[in-house]
Amino acid sequence: MTTPTAAEIEGAIRNVPDFPKPGIQFKDITPLLADARLFAGAVDLLTGKFQPGAVDAVVGIDARGFIFAAAAAVKLRASLVPIRKKGKLPYRTIEQDYALEYGTATIAMHVDALKPGARVLLLDDLLATGGTAAAAAALIRKLGAQILEIAFLIELKFLKGREKLNGYPVRSIIAY
Repeated sequence: MTTPTAAEIEGAIRNVPDFPKPGIQFKDITPLLADARLFAGAVDLLTGKFQPGAVDAVVGIDARGFIFAAAAAVKLRASLVPIRKKGKLPYRTIEQDYALEYGTATIAMHVDALKPGARVLLLDDLLATGGTAAAAAALIRKLGAQILEIAFLIELKFLKGREKLNGYPVRSIIAY
């Protein structure tokens, strides 16, 4: 089985116009997930230069980021840490607010999810405006962990989300 290229992976991403509202071009990753070769290839590309033992924890952002983070954690033999929307985790949490187009949202992580100095790979499926990823990075830093890289399957460059992640190594596989 040959390793797929980023172009092959991009070819499996379906564009759904006007979802969830008019004017939005939703990037549907379910066709990619349905193809085992492409899914494994996407995980390989997202984990990039890291080998088992180089990462202590893979942190995934609610909800589609969990898919890639879980697979990456298994591949890297690292722990999996979920960052969820406020109120969705059962234990004590730390929280971080971030700006939305109109208003704010809050994400949370368990207070004991990461040890100080832990080496972290932060993964999500999509970088848009960067608010959620920046808030996730702030949570990781609050616990004293070190972000090795923030990686995304897809980046919507025209939204300039990367600008909110200055100071972190950021990588995306596919850019629109």
